[in-house]
Amino acid sequence: MSQVTYDATTILQAAVAQITSSATDSSPVAPSADKVKRAACASQPAGAGPVPSPDTASAFQSYSAFTSAAAGASPPSGYSQTFSNLQASNNAYGYMGYTALQSYDPQQCANKCNAITGCVAINIYFERDPTVEPAAGCPNPASTTNIKCVFWGGPVTKDNALNTGHFKSSLLGPTGYVSNSVASPAGYGPAIPLGNAAINAPYDKYGFDSYMGSAIFTSGPFNVQLCADACSMKSAYNKAHPPTDGSPVQTCQFFNTYILYMNGPSNPQGQYCAMYSESWPASYATNNGQYRGSDHFTIQYSFAYSNSADPGAACKDCAVHQASRDISYSSLQPYCSSLLGYTIPVATATVTATEAASTTTTTTSKWCLDWSIFVILL
Repeated sequence: MSQVTYDATTILQAAVAQITSSATDSSPVAPSADKVKRAACASQPAGAGPVPSPDTASAFQSYSAFTSAAAGASPPSGYSQTFSNLQASNNAYGYMGYTALQSYDPQQCANKCNAITGCVAINIYFERDPTVEPAAGCPNPASTTNIKCVFWGGPVTKDNALNTGHFKSSLLGPTGYVSNSVASPAGYGPAIPLGNAAINAPYDKYGFDSYMGSAIFTSGPFNVQLCADACSMKSAYNKAHPPTDGSPVQTCQFFNTYILYMNGPSNPQGQYCAMYSESWPASYATNNGQYRGSDHFTIQYSFAYSNSADPGAACKDCAVHQASRDISYSSLQPYCSSLLGYTIPVATATVTATEAASTTTTTTSKWCLDWSIFVILL
């Protein structure tokens, strides 16, 4: 059995700069896995599956017992089948290793996945492999048939089943299953499944933006706890570094986590984590991805979690301070402050009665009046 392990603490620490920064967006590319080259003509493990006669790739592809085994297999307990009997295995998110089985047994494969922390999906198939590593001195070795059970830390789908093999391109019976169990971190309610969409939260009822920033984890399996820990870290950082303008300290009470892809399901960027000070229902999961230049970013395996003790709420004080900051960034701030009585006017402006000037003055006054009404309503 070949198993890939990951250290969640190391993965989290690698994202600290993102977590403790202000609300920004980023999409770093996931690093590729290291590969070790096998020695030429080195013996390879023998598989438990039958070897068709004659021992050719075409005979393997037409061997009906392989496809019959896949067609007759039942989904493992607690898993849902996502595809069956393709001729390609998966290139999904969070590769966690594989094991060779003695028979085409999805339940046995699932049992092994259940014993691996972070494993959420499996792919099982027959693979025609060489008995020795092909090289110039052994260009066409005899084959062996492995029954592979591959473990993944993200969903396996028909769209990311793109690997057709290497030794004469021979794979048969690939079938994918995804676990129906989704973890709920301590202190949070049950997972809110959002499918292939993410939360697109509006401003709250007072006009405050509850979005607190994001982080992306580019290695390891899909792990909800990473996002829960990031949420806690964000809150702790904000408490230790309160705003200098008197704004209320914002804490993370809700997060949405999903796998982010760029230009197709074969190119996962990592596990994305968006954090909020207020909880939002699934009806706001309207973000189905976006284009950035020619790059198309899409979403899969999306879940949201709300703090079970304090889901967060709309914040009036936050909205006032946010609006005040917005005004301070505007060149209209001195004029509006004078017009609304926030400061003592020190000069009187004379506006030339032209159409252009009149339009500008009316628009400016209306903007300031709208702001004054907003403040009164608060």
